[in-house]
Amino acid sequence: MSAPRAHLTLVTPIQFVKGVGERRAELLHRIGLHTAGDLLYHVPHRYEDASTIAPINAVQPGMDVTILGRVISKGVLPTRRGLRIFQAVLKDATGMIEVSWPGQPFLDRSIDKGHLLLVSGPCRFYHGRQVQPREYVNFGDEEDGAEQGRVLAVYRATEGITVRQIRGLIETHLDTLVALAEDYLPAPLRDEVSLLPLQEALRLVHRPPTLGDAHRGRNRLAFDELLFMQILQRRANAVARAPRLGITFASQRTLTRQLADALPFELTKAQRKVIREITSDMCSPHRMHRLLQGDVGSGKTIVALFAALLAMENGFQAALMAPTELLAEQHARSIGRMLAPLNVTPVPLWGSQGTVARREAEARLATADPLLAIGTHALVQERTTFGRLGLAIVDEQHRFGVEQRAALGGKGETPDMLLMSATPIPRSLALTVYGDLDVSTIDERPPGRHPVTSAHRPESARDRVLTFVASQLTAGRQAYVVYPVIEESEKVDLKAATTMFAELGAGRLAGFRLALLHGRLPADARDAIMRAFRDGEIDALIATTVIEVGIDVANATVMLIEHPERFGLSQLHQLRGRVGRGAEESFCILLGDVGDEAAERLRIFTSTDDGFEIARADLRLRGMGDLFGKQQSGDAAFRIADPVRDEQLNLDAQRVASALLAKDPTLSRPEHAGLRRTIGHRYSRALELFRVG
Repeated sequence: MSAPRAHLTLVTPIQFVKGVGERRAELLHRIGLHTAGDLLYHVPHRYEDASTIAPINAVQPGMDVTILGRVISKGVLPTRRGLRIFQAVLKDATGMIEVSWPGQPFLDRSIDKGHLLLVSGPCRFYHGRQVQPREYVNFGDEEDGAEQGRVLAVYRATEGITVRQIRGLIETHLDTLVALAEDYLPAPLRDEVSLLPLQEALRLVHRPPTLGDAHRGRNRLAFDELLFMQILQRRANAVARAPRLGITFASQRTLTRQLADALPFELTKAQRKVIREITSDMCSPHRMHRLLQGDVGSGKTIVALFAALLAMENGFQAALMAPTELLAEQHARSIGRMLAPLNVTPVPLWGSQGTVARREAEARLATADPLLAIGTHALVQERTTFGRLGLAIVDEQHRFGVEQRAALGGKGETPDMLLMSATPIPRSLALTVYGDLDVSTIDERPPGRHPVTSAHRPESARDRVLTFVASQLTAGRQAYVVYPVIEESEKVDLKAATTMFAELGAGRLAGFRLALLHGRLPADARDAIMRAFRDGEIDALIATTVIEVGIDVANATVMLIEHPERFGLSQLHQLRGRVGRGAEESFCILLGDVGDEAAERLRIFTSTDDGFEIARADLRLRGMGDLFGKQQSGDAAFRIADPVRDEQLNLDAQRVASALLAKDPTLSRPEHAGLRRTIGHRYSRALELFRVG
């Protein structure tokens, strides 16, 4: 299938761009490139200044260097510890040097003799000079002469398409695409913030004469994204808040006081502060629209329960929606226990209930009786109606799409909305991400919660680690063993859950009751396994990250994570949160040999159990990553900008957005038409990005 290439536009599908085609287009789709415009905005994720590349003959042990050389030999070397090392010898005009990647034998499949490599990392002495790369770029069989003396753009690539191929594709079409880019910012506005014209900025990020030029170009593009988001937030605020008169609750202190008296523990200062914020919101005439965020185990559920009882003591219904039946069951059990002294029983509703039980639950919800419903997305299905819904609570809100969250809020006339998230992010960033939500943060650990002992151990300690896990199981405890992949692959040299399930069952964990859990299992099978683990019928779960958001198993004391370098810091923290929920000391063990960069991440992880500090570090090290894509459906919020690193640009964007919308709230003036058109095109569901109700 082909299409005319003469009329290239920014919205031309990527497969119709010369040099792409259907097969390569599928690879480009993996990194978010769907149109010619996406190619233009696929800016380098870093640069290498060729003028700072060290000649190989000048490299000495103890130096941190960047070198450019061609592979003249390569191979995989085993060690007596079982570690496999990929090594290559690089040569430039001045000499040769050995480069070594411990634990990465799979590179032998992608690096060939004759390939030109750009390598950065420390040099050490090991049977001669040896560089251990922090990172590298493979330019394939590209001629190195063309690269000397200029800034090298390094693009994010994917398996099947190289950095060099992406760079060549962008270079071929850059002039044509840049000419199509409309500058939507009026010149006076650009001058006010010292920004480059758009076309110049795009050219400089792809063909920078100097690193300074690349930085100037990138700043313009980052500012644009931050400005778009600030404008969207303010528009979302205007649309969501202006007509948002809702229920005015009264703090009657009947059910809420009974719960406070019945609790066997004292609420933390942070919990009491957040309860006051929520109560104030609910007692105002405006509809509450609040995000409750807190670390794993910080006590968000009890806070949400006080809000639910406030609605109920005013004669309204409350509903708590969880992403899985297992989590909904857990809430129903734990909340049911807390409400028993109040003679209040939650109404459960989820898909696997029998017909009779489900119809009974639906019938109760349809009455105007005050009650608390706890369920899954079954709460938002068309057949489910609420007689008098006053409060909608969404747990693990980032696991739901915008439509599902909005559907729960739409089950009543104007119910208050409380969204809960156990993925903490710094408050300043939360206010940027959730533009039309008020944010409450629980940043204090309840008394009695023991910190989890965390440690990173090398591959050589495998026997000792597994012996320790076995000792915990022998003592009657339970464990999770987590792997990054389900099955082994020729493409990646990683231990896999299925393989290790068999190996552990026949080896160090023989005689214990093991179960395999991963995302390819049917949902009912996964739930059955987790229930069996919860009920103590399974000693250890060999799993993938499907257990990242799971259930509360107080008897689980060990979280063993293999290939920890394959996980982000925040994901590791979520996994660690599966243990430490009981009275016994708990442990999170990261097992495997890693490179210097990963070792620094893991050092940060093992040094703190503060989820907010982990999130800050994750953002510093990885950038925004998948934060926004996971938390919101629709368009990704940022491709280039980083509100954490670009703090000053973000402040400038806030100021400019405020001034713009004060003069032209709907961007309807002629001079703002391009800006409005660009935002509407790039964020096709703009107002839904941050508006849930």
